[in-house]
Amino acid sequence: MHKPSPPLEGPDAFQNQIRIVLVETSHSGNIGAVARAMKNMGLANLWLVNPNSFPDEASYARAAGASDILDRAQVTPTLDKALEDCVMVMGTSARGRKVPWPVVPPPEAAAIAAEQSHAGPVALVFGRENHGLSNDELHRCHYHIHIPSNPDYSSLNLAMAVQIMCYELRMLFLRSLEGGEGSPYLRPMLAPGDAGWDVPPAKVGDVEGFFGHLEQTLHDVDFHRRDNPRQLMSRLRRLFQRAKLDQMEINILRGVLSAVQKAAGVSGNTKQTQAGSEPTGQEDGHV
Repeated sequence: MHKPSPPLEGPDAFQNQIRIVLVETSHSGNIGAVARAMKNMGLANLWLVNPNSFPDEASYARAAGASDILDRAQVTPTLDKALEDCVMVMGTSARGRKVPWPVVPPPEAAAIAAEQSHAGPVALVFGRENHGLSNDELHRCHYHIHIPSNPDYSSLNLAMAVQIMCYELRMLFLRSLEGGEGSPYLRPMLAPGDAGWDVPPAKVGDVEGFFGHLEQTLHDVDFHRRDNPRQLMSRLRRLFQRAKLDQMEINILRGVLSAVQKAAGVSGNTKQTQAGSEPTGQEDGHV
């Protein structure tokens, strides 16, 4: 019926304790899309309450590599059966109620679910595609989860709603890794010196050598006048300093400047006229 899917990620505190519960799903393809959303974020525990059609080809086709989630999915005739061993139940709700109920947005809902999951299974309940959960079903929930979508177009696809909650849980999981320091995937990599950058930051001396080379080259091609500099070099210095160059980038830029000087017929004077040190290698600009 379907191809085997790759295994889930390694052990995860949420995989078994966080239970995604879909109530009376009309379109089996949506079940497959939910399985994919779950596996994307490292969750695995799917329960289906009286689905219209499952299993079938449409659900496995939409799962796109998450067929193992569908293989292990629990199918029950009633919501009560899906919730009976849970310690916490949270249901998604898009509209207000006559009787106010505790309501939390997705990040807080994920935090509560993660905390309560240490005591036992926590169910996140999602309703039907056309009208969500009934009042009676929502009354079985300790909290209602409200996703603050655009009020002018608030209806979310079932898999989208599940993806939002799974994402929030995933972020909590990643932040809990490495002794509380968080996953490296959550740390930005923006400039040389950040973990994962492939080349060390350029040293101050090398950057100053580049600025001297740049000024000389601009002078050689009659773009810069030293007797009337105005703010050209200051602004160029600010531009390149803002870029936080790495050593390879400095070498490439020095290679470009040398090529410009050569084309202008002044490359023979480069070493005598440019300020600062020579590039440390790769001066022809090749990476």
